[in-house]
Amino acid sequence: MNKDQVKGTIKEAAGKVQKEFGKAVDSPKHQIEGGMKEVAGKTQKAVGDVKEDVKDARKDANRDAEKRGY
Repeated sequence: MNKDQVKGTIKEAAGKVQKEFGKAVDSPKHQIEGGMKEVAGKTQKAVGDVKEDVKDARKDANRDAEKRGY
């Protein structure tokens, strides 16, 4: 797990809370801001997921290369 995954998850959760708060108090501003924060968090988390996938693929490629004597 990397920092983008962690920060993205936290931001996504905070956005959900803010959006629900906006619904509870009938505040479109909070609903919109919360939704935007939620999407930003999901995006940041996805970036972190891609980074992890690339890191794992690189490790696998290096391991395979070592087995083959490269």
